[in-house]
Amino acid sequence: MAAIDGLPPLREVIARHGLAARKALGQNFLLDLNLTAKIARSAGDLSRCDVLEVGPGPGGLTRGLLAEGARHVLAVEKDERCLPALAEIAAAWPGRLEVLHGDALAVDAAARLTPPVRVVANLPYNVGTELLAGWLTPPAWPPFWQSLTLMFQKEVAERIVAGPGSKAYGRLAILAQWRCEARIVMTLPPEAFTPAPKVHSAVVHLTALPAPRFPADAKVLNRIVAAGFNQRRKMLRASLKGVAPEIEAKLLAAGIAPTLRAEEVSLEAFCALARIVAAG
Repeated sequence: MAAIDGLPPLREVIARHGLAARKALGQNFLLDLNLTAKIARSAGDLSRCDVLEVGPGPGGLTRGLLAEGARHVLAVEKDERCLPALAEIAAAWPGRLEVLHGDALAVDAAARLTPPVRVVANLPYNVGTELLAGWLTPPAWPPFWQSLTLMFQKEVAERIVAGPGSKAYGRLAILAQWRCEARIVMTLPPEAFTPAPKVHSAVVHLTALPAPRFPADAKVLNRIVAAGFNQRRKMLRASLKGVAPEIEAKLLAAGIAPTLRAEEVSLEAFCALARIVAAG
């Protein structure tokens, strides 16, 4: 990769700019440029897309995205120490990289991007799930993005793609699979990162569906799922009793046995329940 973009190895960049990863920012840098290029390729053809990257750090994945042909990359970075290193990448790819210093949870990145948009990021561990939930629950659907290609702790990735009956199945699986195709496309060992985390990581690719798999009011569905999985060991007639009056009758009308637990209920059944609850 260094030969492709003419930039120095990442270890050299990190040493020169004093970019030791900070635990408080959830930073774990991926230094192998072959891996960052592979992640970029897993997002599909980027040549006609704007790409949003969150937490680029010293720019390993950023370089992969640009080298793999991304039309334009908007990199949102909270750590000001990384800005000089990212500026060097921007200089090497004139007009194709915009670096935005700020908190990804607070900035309106969509306003700076031209569709079609794909999100590709090695997300900071401490805000990854919150960012994903926000991208999956916009005010309107389809969202501003076509796809999300995101790195998480492997445990989180498994929660996104889990099915009913598994320990990993929960609110995150419902949110993701209701409106997206979701699959794990790559796993990475701790030693791929600096510093090495205590867990394996995985890259999840989510493609936005034109419309949700099953009709349901998003707010009602989210409320039901949040209540159900907040008390996983309880039967639904108990965990959902505060969601709507006569919840047991509504569960039966949706074809759900009131004695089931949330992790035993399919996405389709949850959507049916959400429609019944919304109807009063």
